Amino acid sequence: MKSELIKQSINLFVEKGFSATSIQDIVDTIGVTKGSFYYHFKSKEALLMDIHSHYIDDLLRRQRAILDTEKSHKDKLMAIVELIIVDIEKQGAVGRVYFREIRHLKEENAAIIREKRADFRNNIEVLLKEGIEANEFRKELQPKIITFAILGITNWSYQWFNVEGSLTVKELSAMYTDFILHGIQSPDASN
Repeated sequence: MKSELIKQSINLFVEKGFSATSIQDIVDTIGVTKGSFYYHFKSKEALLMDIHSHYIDDLLRRQRAILDTEKSHKDKLMAIVELIIVDIEKQGAVGRVYFREIRHLKEENAAIIREKRADFRNNIEVLLKEGIEANEFRKELQPKIITFAILGITNWSYQWFNVEGSLTVKELSAMYTDFILHGIQSPDASN
């Protein structure tokens, strides 16, 4: 029941937004009473926190696995970009709720999620710093700014990327990775 409540609420939050979705809307989609909802969640905000926590905890777990198993810094970075993009196909609706609805969490809950988001971001920044020290990435890069750029292009994809379109998630991931590692200037272009 709990997983069905989460699933239906995610769909409604994507369709209508968190504020416009009532608990009654959620329970009506699966034909249960509000009592069933309150058995699993103290409030709609508690449900939203549950969605956020599971999403970021799963991302952090998978990011850690990449950081612990991939060999080169470049391979780790490529795998993290792919993790974010491939996730659109697997958890697109959850991702949209995660990025769009954090503003509806109570401050103490939002702070917990922001701290975990910062951990994910900091892991990328450390990876870039280590890659610079290992001469895998250019010395003049500013890891903090490049981290924000990487997350900006990858995370924004949740807003526009259509998994049923002409481009696959693997192709998008490869395009982003190539762009991140090589930029857009042709190697033949003169300065």
